[in-house]
Amino acid sequence: MSHTSIVILPPMVRTALASAILHLQLSKEDSQNIFHVLKEYGLAELRAATNGFSSDLIVSESGEKAPNVVYRGKLFSDGNRLVAVKRFSKQSWPDAQQFVAEAAGVGKVRHRRMVNLIGCCAEGDERLLVAEYMPNDTLSKHLFHWDKQPLPWEMRVRVAYFIAQALEHLSLENRKIYHDLNAYRVLFDENSIRILDRILEGDPRLSSFGLMKNSRDGKSYSTNLAYTPPEFLRTGRVIPESVIYSYGTVLLDLLSGKHIPPSHALDLIRGKNMLMLMDSSLEGQYANEDATTLVELASKCLQSEARDRPNTMFLLTAVTPLQKQKEVASHVLMGLPKTTVVLPTMLSPLGKACARMDLTAVHDILLKTGYKDEEGAENELSFQEWTQQVQDMLNTKKFGDIAFRDKDFKSAIEYYSKLVGMMSVPSATVFARRGLSYLMNGQPELALRDAMQAQVCMPEWPTAFYLQALALSKLGMETDAQDMLNDGAAFESKRQYNWRGG
Repeated sequence: MSHTSIVILPPMVRTALASAILHLQLSKEDSQNIFHVLKEYGLAELRAATNGFSSDLIVSESGEKAPNVVYRGKLFSDGNRLVAVKRFSKQSWPDAQQFVAEAAGVGKVRHRRMVNLIGCCAEGDERLLVAEYMPNDTLSKHLFHWDKQPLPWEMRVRVAYFIAQALEHLSLENRKIYHDLNAYRVLFDENSIRILDRILEGDPRLSSFGLMKNSRDGKSYSTNLAYTPPEFLRTGRVIPESVIYSYGTVLLDLLSGKHIPPSHALDLIRGKNMLMLMDSSLEGQYANEDATTLVELASKCLQSEARDRPNTMFLLTAVTPLQKQKEVASHVLMGLPKTTVVLPTMLSPLGKACARMDLTAVHDILLKTGYKDEEGAENELSFQEWTQQVQDMLNTKKFGDIAFRDKDFKSAIEYYSKLVGMMSVPSATVFARRGLSYLMNGQPELALRDAMQAQVCMPEWPTAFYLQALALSKLGMETDAQDMLNDGAAFESKRQYNWRGG
């Protein structure tokens, strides 16, 4: 039977989780699912994070009037990390377990184009979601209520492209239902903050909050009925094609810079009045054929019959060629001020290699380090009864180490996997080496599993945390990767302090 559920655990149990995984035999799909660990926060912590759910910290654009309010919060237990906290209306999800299960499903879906979910809370009659905080406002703000400059054409095309990427990922993850996709659901991340191999550049991202309804029995659409998919008005049901329709309404927003009901927009398109549809502030910024492509795509998305609308891959294929300034950062296009955050300074050479995603350097360092971080691990076999099994074990280790040295990573995986099954006491170094071999072989989810297993063997080994950071980043989980990098640096610092006799 497939283990498809996500693990919901309190914050301080990473080692226990990894220990449990150590004894599980999981398929590739299962191992991907179990690593997306959604934190379950206490109500007191989230109340403190939002200053008692202060109205001064509300960031949702409808303010306190909305049935579900989003606050900016600061998690004091997590290095004052900024988060977005969505507080659902009372009795929206009466069954706490059902709410947590729904949140867990959303938490599994992680991507660099998504605002990823971090955790949830179901205590008493309170229901809350916690997500990454996006400081640079919503697409709605930048399109309809801009201060300094209207959103330029190239940035609008990038929004269409990034959101199409997010929707295609959701489709591949079999999460094809997204509730009420609109300009409020698109948010812009930090400017110029480096997280491992990625620099956050004020890019647009799709909110994970839209993957979950506002209540168990509530409506999927809260926007004006004029923007609601026709089939939802008829049946009250959302289907995957409804999301495509909503994407078409976002395209209209991007093209026009204002709220235009789809029916009116389609009349303009049919009447060849494209200029009346276009935002006048964009004049001279786009080629007519590019605008025509986007207008025609919007028209296809807004077809009244769901079966006539394109799929997410069609959207992505259509908007990809429109990217003309890929090398220019989003925050530059938008005129946002540049900010920087410095990485931890206590990173060892291995930590730095993981931070810059230099797999070759990581391999060289692991090779030079050998097994010396495991006191007595290499000699463990010397004290065992000399049997043919022990001889086989020594030979398997030797062949694995030779394959790893010679960069024959498929053979290294094979030998180290055999060795893991033979050893009575697991070796953190073997897991680290097999984990890097998996990374070299393009299997980051299995690499993450091995790095966690290495942590079980040696709970404060910086290498285990650095390799988890590397694998998490490969899986598009940059925020989690940064956390692991910080953990590794903290243990590195502790180790240095102990060595100095502090």
